[in-house]
Amino acid sequence: MLKIMHQMITFKRIIKKRSTEQFSGVPYVMTLLNCLLSAWYGLPFVSPNNLLVSTINGTGAAIELVYVMIFLIFAMKKEKGKILGLLTLVLAIFAIVAFVSLFALHGNGRKLFCGSAATVFSIIMYGSPLTIMRMVIKTKSVEFMPFFLSLFVFLCGTSWFVFGLLGKDPFVAIPNGFGCGLGTVQLILYAIYRNNKGQTKKGATSESLEMEKSTSKPHQEKPLNKHPSNDEQV
Repeated sequence: MLKIMHQMITFKRIIKKRSTEQFSGVPYVMTLLNCLLSAWYGLPFVSPNNLLVSTINGTGAAIELVYVMIFLIFAMKKEKGKILGLLTLVLAIFAIVAFVSLFALHGNGRKLFCGSAATVFSIIMYGSPLTIMRMVIKTKSVEFMPFFLSLFVFLCGTSWFVFGLLGKDPFVAIPNGFGCGLGTVQLILYAIYRNNKGQTKKGATSESLEMEKSTSKPHQEKPLNKHPSNDEQV
């Protein structure tokens, strides 16, 4: 939930600039799926005594759906098609899990099936920022991997990991343990490249300006000697 609330900063920037820039929409769609499946897993008829999980993730799913809609409004045509396709797939996966658990499974089998689905897609959700991390390593810039987003991935993963351990619930502890580790890696990357934020773009711009100046500089010709030397006069 901390991570979802912090995404508000990113979306304020998107709305202000009316562009998604280089931000990826994949993490938001995968977070939506994770929230939907976790909320379903926490329902009393699936997993008793997990209503807190259902309430928090249900709220998160509603907020994340708003974020995805905003992203679709301001995304470029190619990115918009990609996210729409992924969103359709995500909703289809959730519908299948809900249908199977309601009509084909009961008791522990239902809990195991829904918990396993929530675990798998939670790990995928935590792994979705790997594309951003790869871009950070490639560009040596953390411009599109904000510090607080990485921090809240770490805090969110750690808190739910501890919650899962205390409740002896592997379907909560395992994926969030992975998230805790991935959040740690993001913080390490930020510590390494934090001083390079925006430098790649600025460096390229200044370099191109210097090249432009050098190519556009007029050729200086030697001035004509209007007064001949003494040797020439002779």
